[in-house]
Amino acid sequence: MDPRIREHAEVIVDHSIDLSEGDNLVIDAHPQAADLVTALHEFAADRGANPLVVQDRLGERFRRAYLRNRDEFETPSHVEALYEEMDAYIAIKGSDNVTETSDVDPETTAAYQQSQQPLLNERLSKTWCLTQYPAPANAQLAQTSTEGYENFVWDAVLKDWDAVREHQSQMVEILDPADEVRIVSGETTDVTMSIAGNETLNDYGEKNLPGGEVFTAPVPDSVEGEVLFDKPLYHQGREVTGVFLRFEDGEVVEHSAEKNEDLLTEVLSTDDGANRLGELGIGMNRDIDQFSYNMLFDEKMGDTVHMAVGRAYEETVGEDNEQNESAVHVDMIVDMSEDSFIEVDGEVVQRDGTFVFEDGFEA
Repeated sequence: MDPRIREHAEVIVDHSIDLSEGDNLVIDAHPQAADLVTALHEFAADRGANPLVVQDRLGERFRRAYLRNRDEFETPSHVEALYEEMDAYIAIKGSDNVTETSDVDPETTAAYQQSQQPLLNERLSKTWCLTQYPAPANAQLAQTSTEGYENFVWDAVLKDWDAVREHQSQMVEILDPADEVRIVSGETTDVTMSIAGNETLNDYGEKNLPGGEVFTAPVPDSVEGEVLFDKPLYHQGREVTGVFLRFEDGEVVEHSAEKNEDLLTEVLSTDDGANRLGELGIGMNRDIDQFSYNMLFDEKMGDTVHMAVGRAYEETVGEDNEQNESAVHVDMIVDMSEDSFIEVDGEVVQRDGTFVFEDGFEA
């Protein structure tokens, strides 16, 4: 076993979820990640925890077979009972076919996601971590060799996360007390939103591994303007490019995409909250230096921002503010490396990818 796999497992157990004696641990993993699951079991045994492996949310071959033979869904009570009893949850991304669900009807997927919403809520209420195993199919999607992708994943995961937290805390201190954020990139993106009263979180490898972003929730009705997401989105086994959204009073009132616009339409039509923003995130991890068609990594890239339509994370929403509810949470990315700026309460805090607290910043 590559020694970095055990290092990866140790970071998950000790840094991300702080696994303790007696904890009931659910590990949701594709068979491609068997080595990492094995290492997690070794650490679980050492910590006195109780691991159980499932292949539910990430078992795309199984899910495809189910979704192509059924069109009405209900929340499975036995799975909900499992999540109610667990103390910690680890989801490990990895695939042997990244396009496995590409021939599933988007309407069917949307109906299935709505039925799974109570399960998602229960998982998010527990200690959890989402991470990646460097499977060959994911390397292929990233257009790199298997060995190159292994190095890419583990270089991003095996970091000094205390140093990351300290660096990113400077941006948290700017956003947390702020009222309004404006994102401008070229002539295609100019959008403003209120974040007043909401919390800005510092992602340094706990819930997402790798970490490398700060993120918050827009006030749902406050989003105004236009965004061109110039990085591709890979969703439900299909690539969506050139996504354009126009917002009025918080709602998407116009949308388009250069490729697979029908999939974007289905996402935005999933439920009432799917055509509003649930997240604004700012990528700050410059060690993630290549686009990989994997949002777990791509949204953390330095010199980017991302916005997610759909569900807002509860912990980012202030107690006096409304949480945007949805069965979906779909992130999309804007390149901020050139001809761009982030403005917070009227002051520019990032220009062309450089933050106000970094050398080389120009107001």
